[in-house]
Amino acid sequence: MICLDTNFLVRGLIPGSREARRLVEWAGRGESFCAPAAAWYEFLCGPVNERQVEVMQGLVREIMAFDERQARLASQLFNAAGRKRYLRVDAMIAAAALVRGVPLATDNIEDFKAFQPAGLIITE
Repeated sequence: MICLDTNFLVRGLIPGSREARRLVEWAGRGESFCAPAAAWYEFLCGPVNERQVEVMQGLVREIMAFDERQARLASQLFNAAGRKRYLRVDAMIAAAALVRGVPLATDNIEDFKAFQPAGLIITE
């Protein structure tokens, strides 16, 4: 299972993009995909159309609800990363991957590096 960040959800729909190629490659190896509710929310903010949402729903096996365990971990990650406002949603996404125990696919590597000391694995 690979957890998808927003940029993989959005750019994964673009034929020939690096993200689309990676998703096809991973799926070909038998990987399945999940997405944190926070990333799914950002994806739905678009711009995306209904067909694109349906395509991504067909690929993503699970949209993980943001629960108390994730909320607690996200707040710890956010605080440990220096309380940088732009990392709030990223901390939520990282917490989802950590709680689920799966790597995170993201192109936003610089921001997510702040969460690697907590055990976040970033896949490219």
